[in-house]
Amino acid sequence: MPADAPTIVATSGGWVPGHRTRLAFGPLLHHCLDLSGAHGRTPRVTVLHTAGGDQAHWQQWASEAGRAAGVDLTNLALFPMPSVDDAPGHLHDADVVWVNGGSVVNLLAVWRAHGLDRVFRDVWQAGVVLGGVSAGSICWHTGGTTDSFGPDLDPVTDALGLLPYANGVHYDSEERRRPLVHALVGDGTLGRTYCTDDGVGLVYRGTALVEAVAERPGAGAYVVERGPDGTAVEEPLDVRRLPA
Repeated sequence: MPADAPTIVATSGGWVPGHRTRLAFGPLLHHCLDLSGAHGRTPRVTVLHTAGGDQAHWQQWASEAGRAAGVDLTNLALFPMPSVDDAPGHLHDADVVWVNGGSVVNLLAVWRAHGLDRVFRDVWQAGVVLGGVSAGSICWHTGGTTDSFGPDLDPVTDALGLLPYANGVHYDSEERRRPLVHALVGDGTLGRTYCTDDGVGLVYRGTALVEAVAERPGAGAYVVERGPDGTAVEEPLDVRRLPA
């Protein structure tokens, strides 16, 4: 059973350290499973590591975390070629698609080369929950801030645009993120921008933000918009703490 509405969970979190594994599903990832409607059977989760170049160790860590969480987890790799015969069909068969972080610019280029930019809209509208962290959060929006081009942050404005807003990630842990978001919103490069501290996720139903959720105490979420005087105005959002 798919989610009851097109759903995206865009985060600065998701993975946590495992007890006997390198990674484990954190509350944000478990929340994606809850939203997927996969009840009474083993949930199917597909993880894409495109933004990090499909590194083998990340695929192994994710597979171990999936076994520990009791889900049917597969890694959809695109390097050196797609790892399945029918990537669109594989994505449609998932309950949750999770996208790991890295270079959002490279991720978008590779997805477009393989036609996945078009596929993801259909997958989303079919009720597969789309989620991800960092680059895997920005990609669903119109854009955001990125270190894809080098150590200095730059804007990216050509993301998939399933959500008609920009996205700021790692808002509390990387000191350059917040001032750049403010500058880009102020000069009109980015429109309304929803931002997350580490450990926070934004839950969208359709294109509406319905809530912000957190897997650690004290973490926040924010919306930044351009004020009438051309400066950025930031407002905090209510954040619901997820159970551990």
